[in-house]
Amino acid sequence: MAQLGQSLDGRIATESGHSHYINGFESLVHLHRLRALADAVVVGAGTAAADNPQLTVRHITGKHPVRVVIDPRGRVPAEHLLFTTDTAPTLHITGPDVSTGTSNAEHCVLPLNNHGQFIPRDVISLLAQRGLTRVLVEGGGITVSQFIEAGTVERLHLLVAPLLIGSGRPGLQMTPIDTLESALRPAMRTFRCGDDTLFDVQLPRRRGGV
Repeated sequence: MAQLGQSLDGRIATESGHSHYINGFESLVHLHRLRALADAVVVGAGTAAADNPQLTVRHITGKHPVRVVIDPRGRVPAEHLLFTTDTAPTLHITGPDVSTGTSNAEHCVLPLNNHGQFIPRDVISLLAQRGLTRVLVEGGGITVSQFIEAGTVERLHLLVAPLLIGSGRPGLQMTPIDTLESALRPAMRTFRCGDDTLFDVQLPRRRGGV
């Protein structure tokens, strides 16, 4: 499963990276509810470095998931909360030849593709080997997009806030297509979530999805 919060015009942050908070409090509670249902929550290096998140369950009663930082080049600062707090276990996944000083995190290594990124199915397989089968891919937009394009996401919760940012960092960034015949047309439902709209998107089922 994946979750992404954005504005009406599909932005997840301003040009400077400011994103607190595009979505309302009810959407934040919903996100924490999703975390409580997951075995592991995955975040990319860009989001981890910029937002310094905790990735814990605080707004509801529930169990903290294992926090998973996918960091191919080891660029997330060692002093960030994911690596300095022991509220929940943290798995730090890097590429080969990356040394880390994150003593509060378990360090794992995965190979990189030709673009210097992890293959999403490798990440899912690594987590499954640890019994972490209910996975929430939380951000950012590039990471969520990569996991969707790899066919590893079966459900996407897209929370759209009633504001226009006008510029900034886009949410989903998929490979360009030439015609609309190639566009995904998934089944979906919509719900109110405070002032936001929740799109519950059912993506095509593929083996090994989350």
